[in-house]
Amino acid sequence: MGKKVKKEVEPLPKDVFDPLAIESKKAETAVLMLQSPEEEILRKACDALYKFAQKGDENKVTLLGLGAVESLSKLISHEDKTVRRNAVMVCGIMAAHNDVRKLMRKLDIIPSLIARLVPEEEVVVHEFATLCLAHMATDYSNKAKIFELNGLEHLIRLLGSTDPDVKKNSVECIYLLAQDFQTRSAVCENNAVPPLLELLRSDYPVIQHLALKALSSISCEADCRLALKENQAMDHLLKILETKELNDLHVEALLIIANCLEDADTVQLLQQSGGLKKILTFAETSPLADIQRNAAKAIAKSAHNAENRKFFHEQEAEKTLLYLLTTDNDGVKIASLQAISIMCASAASKDVFGTHGILQIINLLNKDSAELREAAAFTLANLTTGSPSNASKVAEADGVAALIHLLSDKRDGVVTNACTVLINMAAQESLRLTIQAQGVMNALVEPLQSSSSLVQSKAALTVAAVGCDADARAEFRNTAGLTYLVKFLNSDYDEVRRNACWAIAVCGNEELTAAELYRLGAYDVLQEINLSASRRSNFSELALNKMLDNNLSLKYNQKGILSYNNLINDGFYDHGRIKPDAKLPSLEELSKQELNQRRAVILINTRLPELAIQSPIPVEEKTEQSIRRSPSSQSRSASREQGGRAQSPVEDKQEPFSVKSPSVSRSRMKEKSSSKGKGKVKKEEEKMKEEDEVPQVIAPPDPNPETLQWFPPCDQELNDYISEASRTILPLPHIREQVVALAQFVAEKMGGAIEKDRLHEFSWELHISELKFELKSNVIPIGKIKKGIFYHRALLYKAVADRIGIACTLERGDYGRAWNEVKLLSDSLRPGTRAPPESYIVDLMHEPGRLMKNATVEAESYQQI
Repeated sequence: MGKKVKKEVEPLPKDVFDPLAIESKKAETAVLMLQSPEEEILRKACDALYKFAQKGDENKVTLLGLGAVESLSKLISHEDKTVRRNAVMVCGIMAAHNDVRKLMRKLDIIPSLIARLVPEEEVVVHEFATLCLAHMATDYSNKAKIFELNGLEHLIRLLGSTDPDVKKNSVECIYLLAQDFQTRSAVCENNAVPPLLELLRSDYPVIQHLALKALSSISCEADCRLALKENQAMDHLLKILETKELNDLHVEALLIIANCLEDADTVQLLQQSGGLKKILTFAETSPLADIQRNAAKAIAKSAHNAENRKFFHEQEAEKTLLYLLTTDNDGVKIASLQAISIMCASAASKDVFGTHGILQIINLLNKDSAELREAAAFTLANLTTGSPSNASKVAEADGVAALIHLLSDKRDGVVTNACTVLINMAAQESLRLTIQAQGVMNALVEPLQSSSSLVQSKAALTVAAVGCDADARAEFRNTAGLTYLVKFLNSDYDEVRRNACWAIAVCGNEELTAAELYRLGAYDVLQEINLSASRRSNFSELALNKMLDNNLSLKYNQKGILSYNNLINDGFYDHGRIKPDAKLPSLEELSKQELNQRRAVILINTRLPELAIQSPIPVEEKTEQSIRRSPSSQSRSASREQGGRAQSPVEDKQEPFSVKSPSVSRSRMKEKSSSKGKGKVKKEEEKMKEEDEVPQVIAPPDPNPETLQWFPPCDQELNDYISEASRTILPLPHIREQVVALAQFVAEKMGGAIEKDRLHEFSWELHISELKFELKSNVIPIGKIKKGIFYHRALLYKAVADRIGIACTLERGDYGRAWNEVKLLSDSLRPGTRAPPESYIVDLMHEPGRLMKNATVEAESYQQI
């Protein structure tokens, strides 16, 4: 045998690198390894980074700073399955950090993640890709991106995965996507309801919970609710409610039921199957506040539909809601109150709540929770709207004081709802008086000062509703509440202006308040509003007209006309025209001015100052006074002397007072005897006898000059005119005769008839000047004027006519002209014929008692120079 020769080993090529096992203890090295072209190094580097990132958020931030995210976002699309898997795992873990997600969004990683959801990928890849997408779906822009790239279809398919983690991540991502309304319909269109319902049978509570949350979101859409009904979702949900072991799922199950109950068909099916009763019973018996709250919310959502309210009423849902008000949880009470408010749209339910629940709700008005107080006030507002009986029950339960107290609440919703209840109650006079008696007008001043336009609007509307009585208006006026109403006229909000105008129209329905509103500038602002095409409204016009109708001195000054319905009361004065930008001085201001050369102010006032003390009036005189007044004048006087009686701006609660002084009566009787002849001697003796019984006016002790209240002078002559006219003119059988007789009466008192050509010889100016000097005042009571022309006579005619019941107007022209218009039926009418009355101008100057048809040549000649 030959000798064996040892085989030589061939040396390795010089360009081949010997395998190198690397051990690194720093993350920086592993991140650098992500740049390697070798799959094995990439696998090991990703695996090491996965374990590192799993340990906490600090490690995720470290890797983010080292630039690992940029490399990993590329590796999730690597050709090697293991590299892809490990890279996706790291991305899934790191996406839990917000800063990482922001960078991933910037790197547009979502398309690569969705590409990993295909069936060919490993389950682990599905798990971490869906995990990463679930983290990314917390941001709106990421959700939109996932939806655009059809990621929803892959996620729905993965709900049927055998891996629970894939299911959990997929359903969580679907739930987050379903937060946006445009995605909800797509979820149903992709037939996601059956697999979501299947997940309710999962052994993992977290999956069940997420499935319920996803179903709750999509059930907000009608199409999705239809899909739920077709897949018998209510049966699944009711089984969950009946299973005590699944009590952690009851809250979410009730939310889905609440959405499904919005459909009348579903409610009807539940009604027929007994499911509705189960839900109500479950709400009453459950010890969990969240479940009770969601049950109340379910009723509230469903009760928006009229048919559903009917079903709930049949199942006595009112009883359940009132029971929930007895719980200790404020959230449950608030949800129940909201449901009650919606159920109040049904008259039957409103009656039930009114009978059994008003006291409970009123007791909640003083709770510490502002949200609870607001809900309780809102519920009372709904209960009392359109229900006078419930409004009365609120008063019977002593709710008025609590509501008035809420007007000072710091929460706007509480105040506005309280105002609404008070407005509803004030529609009944008895309740309005009850509210007024507890100081509501004073309490309304605080909400009127609110900066909230809604509170301002409601408070002003409450003033309009409650301030219909004289005492309430006086209280509101004395608390300076009118200032805020005038301020609201300049509001930029239409509703605030409109309600302020309405309140001013109500409050300005008497002379004192109308005068105060004028002083505060309301008249000027309302005029400006009514000239604006965009701001003018029926309410602003009404407010202005009410102010003028209850301040006739201002109306006649500004408009130059008083209508048939404008009855002149004591305190009226004719100042004449003023400049458009000037303010009309008050009667007190005019009376205190020094004598001047301006036109005299003519006063109508037959009342003595309140400080005068009146002795008892003899029975005979009382009887005579009652006989002298006509039925029409008595009724009008009675209406004026009641609570709503209008008073002048210068008088303050003065009592009617009529006194005849002996000297005046004697002089008047002498005039009558000289004009009537000797046949009146007997009447003169009777008059003298009456004068002996005239009550005496006893002057009170001298008051303090600093506190002395000013009163306008009493016009005793005018008082006598009215008495005489009542006695001599009213007995005439026809209104035409009364109109003529009154014209002749006025002309006689003012200097008699004056020929038109000799009007310049009538020295009325000197007479007026003498009166001003005699009275040492620019204000002259009209009864003092014995020589008067057109505007004196027309004013006297209107003043006396209003007192004795003859309807007429007072209109002013130019150059001292003024006239009265009356409406009379034509004498030529046949008996039984109906025709509208005709307008006539009454001649008081040239041929007293002549009636001139309006708009004729002779009427216009009388009205103009």
